[in-house]
Amino acid sequence: MTEPVDGQTFHDVIALEELKEGEIYPLSVAGLPVVLVRRGETVRALGGKCPHKGAPMEQGAFCQTKEHGDVVVCPWHKSVFDVTTGAVVEPVAFAPLPVYPVEVIQGRVLVGVIAEAVLEPEPVKPDETVLIIGGGGAAASAVYTLRQGGFAGPITMVCQEKKLPYNRTALSKTVLLSDPEKINVPVLLDEAYYKKHNVTTIYDSVTAFDSATHVATLASGQTVRGGSVILAMGASPNDLGLPGGDLAGVRHLNTIEDAHSIADEVRPEDAVVLMGGGFICLEVASSLRQKGVGVTIISPEAVPMEGQFGRELGSRLLQLHEENSVAFIYDSRVTRIVGEGRVKGVELDDGTILSCSHVIPALGGHPESAIITDLPKSETGALLVDEAMRVKGNIYAAGDVAALKWGGKTWGFMHWRHALVMGRIAARSILGDRVNNVPTPWFWTQQFGKKLEYLGWGEPFDHVVIEGDLRSFEFLATFRNKERVVGLVGSGKPAEMAEAAVNYRKFIREEIGEVPV
Repeated sequence: MTEPVDGQTFHDVIALEELKEGEIYPLSVAGLPVVLVRRGETVRALGGKCPHKGAPMEQGAFCQTKEHGDVVVCPWHKSVFDVTTGAVVEPVAFAPLPVYPVEVIQGRVLVGVIAEAVLEPEPVKPDETVLIIGGGGAAASAVYTLRQGGFAGPITMVCQEKKLPYNRTALSKTVLLSDPEKINVPVLLDEAYYKKHNVTTIYDSVTAFDSATHVATLASGQTVRGGSVILAMGASPNDLGLPGGDLAGVRHLNTIEDAHSIADEVRPEDAVVLMGGGFICLEVASSLRQKGVGVTIISPEAVPMEGQFGRELGSRLLQLHEENSVAFIYDSRVTRIVGEGRVKGVELDDGTILSCSHVIPALGGHPESAIITDLPKSETGALLVDEAMRVKGNIYAAGDVAALKWGGKTWGFMHWRHALVMGRIAARSILGDRVNNVPTPWFWTQQFGKKLEYLGWGEPFDHVVIEGDLRSFEFLATFRNKERVVGLVGSGKPAEMAEAAVNYRKFIREEIGEVPV
């Protein structure tokens, strides 16, 4: 430890020669978790815990990117931080990593214990306004990015839910696992942030939007307008479309209120029927089974998620659920929900009636775009955007309501991190930044304590190459169409997936070989 200089105390932590380029070195400096990274003769010290959920940054990746230069990537949710400033350069974090001063003296690395001040951005566009229609992750990401980039004009955000944007991924995982009285889903940015940064939040639904005037009409009769507009209304669950679908005990999972109701109503002695077979369905099954609830999944596929993950990975997920006493029915369909006033069971097309207390449909969703009548949409109703997330003029769209029109194809990807990425791109476009590329979509699923991460655009594949141990969920799988790599799934490979999240094409070539992408 050296003598304090201007209140800063430096600690001698390691020899420079012990630091290898491309690696992340964790250490504790005066009780602070810190990671060191080296590029040439330059050493950087950053906070050792991701500000989003406290992930250990040493399990992530340190790499060079074409878009952002040197970055570190969170192993859990793929937040990306600039190593020089600690600033967020890709979601999902909503706060920078602390940066600590470093001195290299006589071959020794010394780290200070007082984090460097976060520089306030130069204010820009003070006379412009932004209207954000939607209150989910894409909206919060846009707000944060605008203010992070110095946007100084007023921002108005219209939230249909009577809540600030929150971590929606927790609904099928931690919320259902928690006791109802202990449920706490953190908001992405707290109320103090919106007040400090001059963001007006309105809790109301939008009934109409005029793209020519940028005016939105609210259910209350109020109208709001923005010089630039970000449409981020999200998606709604697909309708069950069955007799008895309106009975008490039929519960969609889309909002925090839905999750609260399920967690509050469903008891360990109950039996629940889930309809679906996708990753949300499987996550709900995992959460409910871990609480002791009896779970039956009625799926259109014999192997869940075979279309997304292939037969081998899908079969391993099926086995994982069956090992935890989840029952599957794939050769029958539900024809009606049975009950008087509330659910008593479901009737299958072979006449079998399964008794249950609740039915939870997990049949996917559709873009919530009905209020938009004069802008281009995809066949699914998603608003068509370019790589800048622009729909038309100064109107942008982000999240589940948007689909990217690029390379002669339309790409829709309804996952949480990608929504935040799109919100960030829309905000950067408003700031006047040039966006060079849209990051490869990434999502993860957590089931019975096992995590799988996916990278890709959901393109068709004809075979899967698996390296590692599928049984123990320690593997890396590449999805290929002929010899072209179209996707990547990893389990127990946080560093590899973190690097691939920001350097997808480079990672594929180096790790898999010179395979076309």
